[in-house]
Amino acid sequence: MDHKPSTVHDVKAQVTDEALVLRRRSQIITAAVELFSHQGFYRTTIQDVAKKAGVSAGLIYQYVSDKEDVLLLALLSVLESYKQEIPAALEGLSDPLERFWAAIRAYCRVVDQRREATVLAYRSTKSLPDERRQLIKACEIETNGMIAACLTDCVKAGLMREVNVELVTYQLVTFAHSWALKHWRLKELCTLEQYVAEGLDFFAQALLTAEGWKHQRKIGAE
Repeated sequence: MDHKPSTVHDVKAQVTDEALVLRRRSQIITAAVELFSHQGFYRTTIQDVAKKAGVSAGLIYQYVSDKEDVLLLALLSVLESYKQEIPAALEGLSDPLERFWAAIRAYCRVVDQRREATVLAYRSTKSLPDERRQLIKACEIETNGMIAACLTDCVKAGLMREVNVELVTYQLVTFAHSWALKHWRLKELCTLEQYVAEGLDFFAQALLTAEGWKHQRKIGAE
């Protein structure tokens, strides 16, 4: 893709106070995600969102142009969370393996915090016009790049075997998303911490080299 994702700035607001825009849009998104998830994007109106958010429909139109704007903002909000939480989790870490595990844990925490929005992304991205679907895809690829970079560093350090980095990145991302997609059942089987621990062990068995296992035991003991 030629252009860099422009994220939330793609959606224009009449209000110029950025802090107010962020606060109001967060309020609108929270209400919209619940409604879109429970009754569907097409059956939900701006009036429904306004009522749920405790504001007027006229106020919503000061922050978005239409219902598609609201859906786009909801989907982008999850991707923005990854872009904030993963770097925060990696801050202060220099060891490639520690960085890799920290990135996956951070990704899973965001999924847990934004379960409804994660499921909504699978269900309703197709409801957006093609240009906006492409924006979501570009942002997803950008976000996945943070996981891919950590994986690449582990491979270069000889801690993980040579793999198709992009493919394995999607396997890792799909693992995280499954916590939201199948939460109705998984919540009866384990906690988030147990789910992540089992998953990390699974990927460790698949990816670590002999040197990687040696290093994993070393950092695990510290």
